[in-house]
Amino acid sequence: MPKPFLPLVGEQTLFEATLARCSNDSVFGAPIVVTGAAHLPHVQSQLPNDDATIIVEPQAKNTAAAIALAAARLPQDAVMLVCPSDHHIADVPAFQAAAEAAAALAAQDWLVSFGITPDAPETGFGYIKRAGELPGGYQVERFVEKPDLETAQSFLADGGYSWNGGIFAFRAGYFMDELAKHRPDIAEPVARAVAQGRSDGACFHPHAEAFGEAGNESVDYAVMEATSRAAMVPVAMGWSDIGNWQALRDARQGDGNNDEAGNHVIGRADLIDCANVLVETDGPRVNVIGLDDIAIVVDGDEILVTSMAGTQKVGKLDGAANQ
Repeated sequence: MPKPFLPLVGEQTLFEATLARCSNDSVFGAPIVVTGAAHLPHVQSQLPNDDATIIVEPQAKNTAAAIALAAARLPQDAVMLVCPSDHHIADVPAFQAAAEAAAALAAQDWLVSFGITPDAPETGFGYIKRAGELPGGYQVERFVEKPDLETAQSFLADGGYSWNGGIFAFRAGYFMDELAKHRPDIAEPVARAVAQGRSDGACFHPHAEAFGEAGNESVDYAVMEATSRAAMVPVAMGWSDIGNWQALRDARQGDGNNDEAGNHVIGRADLIDCANVLVETDGPRVNVIGLDDIAIVVDGDEILVTSMAGTQKVGKLDGAANQ
């Protein structure tokens, strides 16, 4: 099951929690979900009501084209909030306050990123360096690629850098204008795919051949790093992309399955003299003695044991590559 559709933190899936954060009708409009055909059954089964529009991508073309599909379907003056569906946000009121601040800037034709307040020198995230102050936010001086540890530590000490969490607010028409200016190879085919697309109930299907001509690029590279109107809204909201087992352990703190040493256990396990150990088993008992900062996961006859420092390399395992 793809990550967005799993209940990794709490009882809701990450997709359901994303929708729930944006369900206040006085602030948010009906959702537009952009998904590939393979994920469509998951989306349809987890949508809480029938007011959503689903755009089915003919093929994966990265985030710039996916966002453009939604932007091209909206009125030009509509302010769109772009939310990945596989993130965890612990502080929903902080998220909603940031969304309103970002919407106000987006209405003035700023292309707005959410700047996540960093609490550690993470090397797995991109960073945003803020510049001059704006109402409710800041102009962006530059976007920074994933740094090494020494650079990340300097960013944290500087105080002027935020994590780039991939959450954005745009006025739909202005986003399409900037995309056409900087990446016409994406904007033009997407606009044509929408114009020639067809609706099937709640689903909209862009024209496959036209969409197939669109360039494959992230919104960060295609627009945000190219525009002169990049802004950011800083927010501390308990954000995590749940990108590895360490992030999952940390996001689950306080759910009742932790002990005082920071261990988190789901399933049958005995831990002695351990700290910050994650154990998740769907059957066999796991016994751990004297270990610190590791993850042990048992799923049927598959067993994973990794240090938390090594969790970014899980995808390189043969078993992961074959899934």
